Parts: sequence; C-alpha cells; structure tokens
Amino acid sequence: MEEYKRLANIIFPDITLTVEDYEKKYPARNLKDGAIVTRYAPSPTGFIHIGALLASFTGSIFAKQSEGVFYLRIEDTDTKRTIDDGINTIINGLKEFDVTFDEGPTDENNESGNYGPYIQSQRGDIYKAFIKHLIMEGKAYPCFCSEEEMAELREYQTKKKMRIGYYGKSAKCRYLAPEEAIERIENGEKYVIRLKSPGNFENKIRFNDIIRGQIEMPENDIDIVIMKGDGLPTYHFAHLVDDHLMRTTHVIRGDEWLPSLPLHVQLFEMFGFEPPKYCHISPLMKNDNGGVRKLSKRKDPECAMSYYHELGVPKEAVMLYLATVTNSNFEEWYLQNKDKEIEDFKFTFDKMNNSGALFDLDKLTNLSKTFISSLKAEELYDRCAKYYEEYDKDFYNLFTKDKKYSIDMLNIERETPKPRKDLGCYGDVKKEFWYMYDELFNSAELNYEFKNITDKEEINKILDLYMEKYYDPKDDNSVWFGKMKELCDELGYASDMKAYKKNPEAFKGNVADVSMVIRVALTSKSMTPDLHEIMAILGVERIKERFSKLK
Repeated sequence: MEEYKRLANIIFPDITLTVEDYEKKYPARNLKDGAIVTRYAPSPTGFIHIGALLASFTGSIFAKQSEGVFYLRIEDTDTKRTIDDGINTIINGLKEFDVTFDEGPTDENNESGNYGPYIQSQRGDIYKAFIKHLIMEGKAYPCFCSEEEMAELREYQTKKKMRIGYYGKSAKCRYLAPEEAIERIENGEKYVIRLKSPGNFENKIRFNDIIRGQIEMPENDIDIVIMKGDGLPTYHFAHLVDDHLMRTTHVIRGDEWLPSLPLHVQLFEMFGFEPPKYCHISPLMKNDNGGVRKLSKRKDPECAMSYYHELGVPKEAVMLYLATVTNSNFEEWYLQNKDKEIEDFKFTFDKMNNSGALFDLDKLTNLSKTFISSLKAEELYDRCAKYYEEYDKDFYNLFTKDKKYSIDMLNIERETPKPRKDLGCYGDVKKEFWYMYDELFNSAELNYEFKNITDKEEINKILDLYMEKYYDPKDDNSVWFGKMKELCDELGYASDMKAYKKNPEAFKGNVADVSMVIRVALTSKSMTPDLHEIMAILGVERIKERFSKLK
C-alpha cells in the first residue's frame, strides 16, 4: 500500500488532516432518540420554484416535529451554473414563506451552526482529505483520459449497444500502476480522480426507501469522477462527505435522484459509514393535453414562486397546499381545525404520495379562499395595501385614500359564522370590489346586469319611490328588508315568495327582482355581497348619484 500512499501524497501534498481528524471535529449530535437531522441542499442557480419549496417544507416539518435539526447546505461546486447573489436569493426566497433553518448560511458571508462550513466551495480541504483516504487505500485513482477519448468510448459503447459509462475493461486508467500514474502527474498531464467501484452490475442490492418501501436495483459498477480537474468534488462525492460529517439522519429529496441511490449507498459502505435513511419525494405533476407530466420550471408559470406573489396568493395558503401534498390526510384535518397552525398536525412518512401528486391550482385557490376568509378585515386591509403598493399603484392610492371605508368594505359578511369566500387572492379585491370606488365606477364603460326587470322607466320608478319613501340609512337589516317588501306591495310585486310561486301571474315580479334592480343600479353587477351592507358603506350621496346615472 506504500505506493498508493505516495500517489496520494503527490496529488495532495498539503492535505495533512485525515478522515479521523474530521470525525473528531464533527462528532455525533447530542439529540434525543428519533430526532431527524435533514437538510435542504440547493444549488444557487436561480429562483425558488414550488418543487424546491415543497422539498424544503417537508424537511423542515419532519425535523421540527421530531425536535431535530434542519440545516441549509449550498451545493455550489458546479461553478458554471452558479449565479450572482444566488445564496441570498435562496435564503430570502424561502424566508418569504417562513421556511427557516437551524443551521447554515445566513447570507453570502455569514453562517450559524457547528457543522460548517455549509457552502461546499468552502469545504475543499475536507473533500480532499476524504479523497486522499480512498487513494491511499487503493479505492480511487487518477484518470488521464481526455474529453476526446471519453467521446470515443461513448461512441464505441453506443455502436456495440453497451451500457454507457467508465467501467470494467473500458476504465483503462483503473489499471495503471501507481508508479505510472505518479510519472504522468509529474509530467504535467491533466487528470481527474475516479472512484474504483467494487460493484458488479449483475448483482442486485436491496434497500428500504422510507416513502417507497423496498427497492431493488443493480449495484453501481461505474468508476465515477469524484474530483474534477479544477479540484472541486462532484455532487455525488460531496453528498457523501457532507451528509456524514453533518450527521444527517434522513436525506429527503426529489425522486430524480433515485437512480443514484446504489452509488450513494456504495460510497458510504466504502468508508464504513452508516448511510442515512433515504426518502424520495415524488414530483408535482400536471395535466397536459390529456397526458400527465412533471411540472416544469421552463414551461409552467405556476412553478415560479413569483407567480403567486403577483397574484397575491397568501404565503400561508401556499404552505397549506404543500401540506396537503405532503400528507394526504392534512386537508381534512385543517378544515376541522382552522384555528390551528400547520405545525400542530402530525406529519408521517407513510401518508406521503409515492407516485406523484397532481398539481391542483383549484385546490390551492380554495385553500386560499378559506384562509383569507379567516382574516380580520384590518389584517386583510394591511396585506392588500402592501400587495397593491407593489403591483398596482393606482388602485393602491384609491384603496388607501379612506382606510376606514376600505376596511368596512372588506368586512362585509366577514363577521359571521360562515364568512364569504369570494377572495382567492389579494388581487381579487380589485376584481370583486372595483365598483365600490367612485373613480372606477364613474370611469368604467358600465354593463348593467339587470335580469327580469329591464324596462328603464320601470327601473327608475322603483328607484325613485324607494329613495322618496322607503330608504333610511339608519335601518338595520331586518327593518330595511321589511321596507323592501312594502315597496314591492305598493308597486305590484310579490313581497311573499310563497305567494309568488303559487300564482306568479298575479304579480309584476317578486321582491328578489326589485332587490336586483337596486343592487345593479348601485354596482352594475347582479352578483355582489350583502346589498344592505354595501348601501350602508356607500352612503346616501353615493346612492343618489348612482341612481341618477340611470335617468
């Protein structure tokens, strides 16, 4: 083994700490039995998408409810894909949805926790110590194959219908004597470091995925690259070192990594480490032209979290939806416990979908409506003001001009046992209540949605008599409705719906028809929240002005 040690020292002359040294530096965590230590480990390559939010939420919730640790690890070894300010983009994007970490980077330059650095590009010497250990044991080797040679190998394997990869007899540098490798290194030849896989593709390995159960796959026999020519480790090797030293108990990740599981388990075994438990989350799916496909960052706007910000979907509603995706029985619990927090629900791995959840925007909207309906009008006002200040400055100016007026408007049918659920997002406030603002009502090209009573003369007759004889802004709802019935009786409309249904020919219409005339005259809409409350908020002068527009 002396020749391997010499080879390792030629490659890493400045690496003096050993695997054993790092084992002592990062000891086992002192946590209670059953505590889950897991991580969210993104690459700083772009915006936060809903799949990433789902993965981070899942890791966070399982760690928190087990009194474990949830940490952030930045995997930035692929320098070609890393974007400027990518780490802050991740941290701030998740913080917007209340996903926070017990350990990890707090910004580009600072971190919290005793198991760092948590940014892979700052852990270079640690990876090299582990790679040096493998080389010293004859379990890894330098590979001098050029890109052209690798392309020729792939072409040959394709032509011969072989598996593509650097394995078996195809892995020619695997068989170089250490002395020859040393000579080539000293001659300045470029190289990468490859794993000397002990696997046999013909053998099957079995392991238990916590979400998917027992899985059987071929052993890994590929001599993968574990250190690139720039001295940085590949994802697969960094994953081994980091998850072991950070004492990760559960790797919760997307199922696109499932094919890598034989390799990852093999890496742990080659060091004699106990591998973490693996939990592969199924992706969010989408119906597309009769078929089902994975939700795409490139194709689907709803994949980007900016989509929900722009609509004004409350962050709480997004997280409620992700909770329903995480555990199939969450929604039923939430609808019975709307006064409780997501964290009050006991999440379990056995209730996680193992075949891919269909992304359901309607369900998200309904959860959003339920959440918004639970807000006090004052809080909803503050949230809407913040939203419109960013996305619609003109409406923001109208909305905030008279704070009490807008809060009263938002409070229509809110303080009831069953508050209305017509707002699916903050953006719906303008869509649903634009007519409450004179500037919008007076400037709009109005399409009055009159139903059964459409004769202009009859409409004005109803409005004039109502204002002259029956309208009193001090009336409560029951008195107001009683006067509406009196108005109907005087004009020949049925005030009693039973009488109308029994003999409709005896009346010009009914009380609902007369109420509709007043509703449409004030709003132009046939469907609105409670008419009596709308009138109370509009006030006498607005009511008169709007009635006069129909003259």
